[in-house]
Amino acid sequence: MSGADRIAEAFAAARADGRRAALMPYLMGGFPDLETSAAIGLAYAEAGAHLIELGVPFSDPLADGPVIHAAATAALRGGARVEAVLQVGRVIAARVPVVAMCYANPIFTRGAERFVAALGEAGISGLIVPDLPLEESAELRAVCDDRGIALVPLVTPTTPEERLGRIGGGARGFLYTVSVTGTTGERGQLDGDLAALVGRVRSHSPVPVAVGFGISAPEQAAAAAEAGADGVIVGTRLVRAAGEAEDPVGEVRELVQAFSAALLG
Repeated sequence: MSGADRIAEAFAAARADGRRAALMPYLMGGFPDLETSAAIGLAYAEAGAHLIELGVPFSDPLADGPVIHAAATAALRGGARVEAVLQVGRVIAARVPVVAMCYANPIFTRGAERFVAALGEAGISGLIVPDLPLEESAELRAVCDDRGIALVPLVTPTTPEERLGRIGGGARGFLYTVSVTGTTGERGQLDGDLAALVGRVRSHSPVPVAVGFGISAPEQAAAAAEAGADGVIVGTRLVRAAGEAEDPVGEVRELVQAFSAALLG
C-alpha cells in the first residue's frame, strides 16, 4: 500500500469512526528526548489520532513559532538527528500513518533519493516541506511518487487563485491549509473566514483538506470541522504540554482524547 493510499484510508476511517474530521496531532521528533517522543506518538494513536505529523528538528524553522522552535532546538541539542527521528517515525507508523514535516535543507543536503528512500524504509506515508516553493517541487514530487510517499503541499489564506489551482493539482495525500497568516502558535480564536477559505481550497483539491496553524483548543478543532475541514492538525498546544508537564505522555494523551471527542459528529 502506498503512503497516499494509507493516508486516504485514515481519512476514511475517521468518518467511519463518527468523526467530522480526521485528527492529526503534531509531534516534534526527539522532544523532550527520542524515547519519550516515540511514547508520545503512541499515546496520540491510543487517544484517537488518525494520522500523526512528525517534525524533524531544524535549526532555522521559518514557519514555526517560538514553542516549536524551542522544541526543535532542544531536540537538536539532545542529539536528535534525521536518522534517529525517522526511527521514532518507524515505531509510530506501525500504529497510524505518519507524515514527516522537514525543512528543505536536510532533504537536499542528503539528496532527495536518499532522503525519500529513508522515509520509505521507516514506513513514513507522507512528507511536508514548508519552505519548498511550488516552482522547485517537481523533482522531489517525482522521487516521492516513485517511492510511494505522498508529498503534501501547503496553501495559505493569501495564496492567489491561479496558484492555488496549480498547487492543488499536484497535491498528494491531503492539502495542508494554513488557517492564518504567520507562523505556528496558539491563537485565541480562528479566522472568521475559515469556511470560505476551506471552500476555496476544496474547489481546487482532489484530496482531503486539512487545516492547521492556530488550533489550540478542542472547540477550535470542532469549529474547523464545522468549517468543512477533512482533517484538523494540532501542534503547538501539544508540544507545549510535552515540554511543561511532569508526565508528558499522560498529559498529551488526555489532550488528544479531548480533541478527538470534540470531533465526534
